[in-house]
Amino acid sequence: MKILSYIVSPIFILVFFLSLVIFHPLQWLGLKIFGYKGHQLVVDYMNWFLSKTLLILGVVVKVNNPYKLPENCSLIFVSNHQSMFDISPISWAFRKYQPKFVSKKELGKGIPSISFNLRHGGAALIDRKDPKQAISALITFSKRIKENKWGAVIFPEGTRSRDGKPKQFAINGLKVITKVNKEGYIVPITINNSWKIFKYGKFPLGLGSPITFTVHQPVKINTLPFDELLEKTESVIKEHIN
Repeated sequence: MKILSYIVSPIFILVFFLSLVIFHPLQWLGLKIFGYKGHQLVVDYMNWFLSKTLLILGVVVKVNNPYKLPENCSLIFVSNHQSMFDISPISWAFRKYQPKFVSKKELGKGIPSISFNLRHGGAALIDRKDPKQAISALITFSKRIKENKWGAVIFPEGTRSRDGKPKQFAINGLKVITKVNKEGYIVPITINNSWKIFKYGKFPLGLGSPITFTVHQPVKINTLPFDELLEKTESVIKEHIN
């Protein structure tokens, strides 16, 4: 399987990178000609296409969501984080809620399509080395989420798990977002097997391990004190990690 991966991985990388290059000017055109809605439409289909490129690696993505998610309010999608391939499936599956990500500021430049979307699509770009900037950016982001009734996506582990084992959830980011969006809901999501694409390291890529996204019951933010809300969210996410 690893030998086959050496053959397939370059094909996937080429297709994935070319997709980012192609969708970059399309995003620009969508934004300049049709404004936010035009840009968002391009981003939605970019994320669909990027998710489908995983089929080159024999990786099928499945989203298990037995719940009808609340509408006309802000939703805070909270998840464990296993790889860069967590992003597109979440963006596509929950496009109805226009999910915006909390991301480190380094991703806001230099990456075709991704950096453009983060800068112009409503994401929060935070400087991990500058707490004052990070809190300010999160407050602005949280208010934007509330005003537009968008979805927010945050990975409280703060960084990707290299072996699938969850890390301790950080408090600050989620605390700021929930404080501003008390009338919204937290939607816990458990991701499994995304890390296996990098089980050999950066190259070659792992083949044939299906990625699953399991949605858990939404929790209204103002029904629990923050500490209990965090504990409940973290517990349900982690107990479903395989």
